[in-house]
Amino acid sequence: MKNLRFVLLGLAVLFFGSVCRANEAADWLIDPKPYTAEIRIAEDSGTIVLENGLVHREIVTKPAAATVSLKNLVSGEEFLRALTSEGYLTLNGKMYAIGGLTGQPVQNYLKREWIESSKASDLSWTFKSARLEPVAKPFEWKKHPEWMAQNYDWPPKGKHVVLSFQPTKPELPEVDVHYEIYDGIPVFCKWIVVKNTTGKAFMLDSFTVEKLKLAEQSSTVDGIPPLAPQNLYVLSDYAYGGMKQEQEYCKGARFTKDPEYRTQVNYLREERCLLDCSPELGPAQHIEPDETFETYRIYELLFDSTERQRRSLSVARLYRTCAPWTNENPLMFHKTTTNPTQIREAFEQCKATGFEMIIMSFGSGFNLESKDPQYRAVYKQLADEARAAGVALGGYSLTSSRNAGTLDDNVKNPKPQFGRGPCLGSAWGKEYHETLKSFMKEAGFQVFENDGPYPGDFCEATHHPGHKNKDDSVWVQWKAQADLYKFCREHGIYVNQPDGYFLSGGNKTGMGYRETNWSLPRAEQLIIERQNIYDGTWEKTCSMGWMFVPLTQYHGGGAAATIEPLCEHLPHYDGRFANLLGAGVQACYRGPRLYDTPETLAVVKKWVDFYKTHRQVLDADMVHLRRADGRDWDGWLKVNPQAKEKGLAFFFNPLTEPIERTITVPLYYTGLNGKATAAVNGQDPQTVTLDAQCRAKLTVTIPAEGYLWVLFTE
Repeated sequence: MKNLRFVLLGLAVLFFGSVCRANEAADWLIDPKPYTAEIRIAEDSGTIVLENGLVHREIVTKPAAATVSLKNLVSGEEFLRALTSEGYLTLNGKMYAIGGLTGQPVQNYLKREWIESSKASDLSWTFKSARLEPVAKPFEWKKHPEWMAQNYDWPPKGKHVVLSFQPTKPELPEVDVHYEIYDGIPVFCKWIVVKNTTGKAFMLDSFTVEKLKLAEQSSTVDGIPPLAPQNLYVLSDYAYGGMKQEQEYCKGARFTKDPEYRTQVNYLREERCLLDCSPELGPAQHIEPDETFETYRIYELLFDSTERQRRSLSVARLYRTCAPWTNENPLMFHKTTTNPTQIREAFEQCKATGFEMIIMSFGSGFNLESKDPQYRAVYKQLADEARAAGVALGGYSLTSSRNAGTLDDNVKNPKPQFGRGPCLGSAWGKEYHETLKSFMKEAGFQVFENDGPYPGDFCEATHHPGHKNKDDSVWVQWKAQADLYKFCREHGIYVNQPDGYFLSGGNKTGMGYRETNWSLPRAEQLIIERQNIYDGTWEKTCSMGWMFVPLTQYHGGGAAATIEPLCEHLPHYDGRFANLLGAGVQACYRGPRLYDTPETLAVVKKWVDFYKTHRQVLDADMVHLRRADGRDWDGWLKVNPQAKEKGLAFFFNPLTEPIERTITVPLYYTGLNGKATAAVNGQDPQTVTLDAQCRAKLTVTIPAEGYLWVLFTE
């Protein structure tokens, strides 16, 4: 072929993934099947071990319960340097530790003999028993297999152990600490259940799900140490208030200073080497006799590498396993009107092109807060017709950055995140969520776009029926929002939300988003779009982030920024589909129609057919090749070692003339070894030899302001 030459890469260059492991144990990111979870309970020795061939957690129960080892079995890294408790509860203003050991002479490292000579640090609870239970399903998930490239287990396959603790004082409740470990992934899950067996009500002021004394990741003698990247990556379902993980998940888990670590190298003792998994405020919950309280869940991913790409793929696997609904990835059309005739026309356009979902967009006039039975009946009829056409229908609602029905139901907060916002613990907030649920359920909606969900504002009001004061307001509002998304999961309702909430049932947030960027000239949008996709998939899978295509004007920019009339901008429309579907990323195609002429229909259908044909690899993980900068080629590689199509690379050329480039393609994470079959734009497959690091060198000619793609198989 004139636009492709394959050359064996003869020299070792920069490490990209890992070397090929022809004679080594299987890499779990390529073949997770050998790594089966097991839990061993040895009552005589008082040890409990959770292990799956990738990670190891050891808990001793004598003289008290405490984790004594947290280890990555691939890298050999031991994460713990010192002993602590298995959790903490603050009840009626007093803090108690759940188990825990003390007595080691220094906290820089932990010797086995120190564990054996340690003593119980708190005798509020004594370890009673350990029992195995099935892996717990936090809520139901009504799957949409038509929107996923493959089926995913729910709950994840693995093992679950519960450690029960008996109180030693009559004023204390019973406590269960839950641990899970899953097949094929280096992740632990943990949460605590409190049972009020005291016969009296008490206040649960706060809790700590996990506190781990971790080996430090830097050596800064003087000054303040940098926040070095930990090899322990922690998520929780207690997440709100942003699109970036660090912003969301610090609400429930954070790396802090350890005041007890007095022998660290940093003179100011500022190393952030203590994992603290507790809410920043509250929950301040009043627990009545015989009531049960469950904390949020934390998920601990033990990295086996410091290499960014491998860590990215590990995070993606965590989400695919522990929040599998995020693998749903329907093609979405944002309809900008609510005229029933035009909505029915949209059904026909979706059916003709293969689009799978219609969202009545912001600005369309749709009102999901309506209680009018006749209004709801109209949308039930439309939703039924859409379903018959193979299309999901739903709509938009704004939660925050607005006023409640009455100003008294707004958060009482001097600086709300959006300047104003309803309190979800107010009478209006409670009614608002119930209205959304009843409308969606009555109409049979299958998608909910929730703009500005609970952003994390506290509320100082003392008269709102859902919370008592500031202390419990954050917990109450977060739980209300999380419960709404769990309701959606249970009823098969897809959720777009511009916040994290993935572990509570959310599907998709912004991949990379700034409204004014979609008011720029079309050519600039193309490059920025690829930057957003490249950057956004370091921490999310392709199906967890949405992009935006302004078919009509969004915030500004006029005719230069929009694509309508579509038939007049077919090369650009084609390029947007190449960007998006070539990465397995869905956008909000917002406007009155998806096509306006047979030629436009052909472009849309070509790309939808392409995406659905290659969905198994396009919906799979992203290997980042070169970020778009407008100066040279850019691109990525999608990889799925479990599928027939192992890899699919896209190369883009932003320049006004064709370019020939020799590109090193790292095929390690495709699972291909020794050789591969490659086909440019699906044509003329050829055999290419891979080097010892599973890399191929491709010399390609990329068209001016265009693209090409290469499919890799065995």
